[in-house]
Amino acid sequence: MADLALSPPHVISVSELNRIARETLERSLPLLWVGGEISNFKRYESGHCYFTLKDAQAQVDCVMFRHRAQLQGWLPRDGVQVEVRALPTLYEARGKFQLNVEVMRRAGLGALYEAFERLKAKLEKEGLFDPARKRPLPRFPCAIGVVSSPQAAALHDVLTTLKRRLPRLPVVVYPTPVQGEGAVGRIAAAVAAAGERRDCDVLVVCRGGGSIEDLWAFNEEIVARAIVACGIPVVSGIGHETDFTIADFVADVRAPTPTAAAELASPDRQELSKQLMHIAHRLSRNLQRGLEGRMQRLDYLSRRLVHPGERIRNQLGELRHLSSRLAGAWARALEERGWRLREAGLRLAAHAPAVAELRRSCAELARRLRDGARRRFATAAALLERLAAHLKHLNPQSVLERGYSITQERGGRIVRDAVQLAVGDELRITLSKGWAEASVARKGSADAIDRDR
Repeated sequence: MADLALSPPHVISVSELNRIARETLERSLPLLWVGGEISNFKRYESGHCYFTLKDAQAQVDCVMFRHRAQLQGWLPRDGVQVEVRALPTLYEARGKFQLNVEVMRRAGLGALYEAFERLKAKLEKEGLFDPARKRPLPRFPCAIGVVSSPQAAALHDVLTTLKRRLPRLPVVVYPTPVQGEGAVGRIAAAVAAAGERRDCDVLVVCRGGGSIEDLWAFNEEIVARAIVACGIPVVSGIGHETDFTIADFVADVRAPTPTAAAELASPDRQELSKQLMHIAHRLSRNLQRGLEGRMQRLDYLSRRLVHPGERIRNQLGELRHLSSRLAGAWARALEERGWRLREAGLRLAAHAPAVAELRRSCAELARRLRDGARRRFATAAALLERLAAHLKHLNPQSVLERGYSITQERGGRIVRDAVQLAVGDELRITLSKGWAEASVARKGSADAIDRDR
């Protein structure tokens, strides 16, 4: 216990504490929708918006950064009831809990959302959202079908994406209006026609972003059941990433945008490109988070900004101090480098090579090399002459030139003993020049030849 009391506790800094709290919040609470009334709304020159979202019992600070606020088609103001899609987080520099708002919309669309939820619950109960029912996309489709409006920018994005990813892939367009009167029936008919005709292997149902009313044609039951009954896999690419429709839930694959739907439906020729895009996405998100934190800190510091003249005077004093320190450091660095240079010069002079001596040594080695090569060539030539003389003695032609001949049977076997022959055998005699054929008239042993002599 005495050792435990004496051991210092593990202490973390305030910055580390706030970082851990922020990471814990963002892991525990994902993006969610929060409704309330706007108060204390303020938009800075930087384009970032700060406000409070409140109800009767509580309130929470919110921030909406410029790149998100620019997408709003209307300017929020105090007293407006809104619904925001936001990420609960912690502003580390101040230790303040806040909502990082990505999307804001006016409240009051409850009836449509109720109808949406009723149909969603009905179809989910029937098992139309079951992942086991959904079909995988073909890896290498022979053709891709697109259900969209010919005038829609989403169709242009899909066609452009398909041309970029695989230019020669055939595309079949089933033109249909995607909003307005009669759009629901025509969308369902186009999906059914694509499934019956089987002109393509995968079908992309897409349209651009818009309000919930603009996207409502894709929340109708007839469209959902047409997608389920389609004989080919269906990819939905409706609206932006934050938009969800009933068609997205019943489709075999849901894409966040029409462009992403084209990418999911078409094969990618370069797998490395996928990995690069994934890394780029992660890097972009990290950079975005860091940039947002710094932008928020900049806004916070801008509120504490002192008079420019006083700030300039302080900075001039600091600049003079830094200039003095820089001059001293520069002089010391020059002096130190001068000493090092002189020391290196002395060491270099001490280790300078004797060029003249090395040149004489190289000349002597070259002369010895030439003499050795000449002796080596002479020895090899003498050896070659001796070997040629030995080969000449062993040459059968030389033996024939001394008066000898080679006698062979008709089968080609050389005759070395009279025992091999019989009277009347045909022989071939090879001489030094030419050959002759003969037959055996008689034969005898070596002793008989000596007696005859």
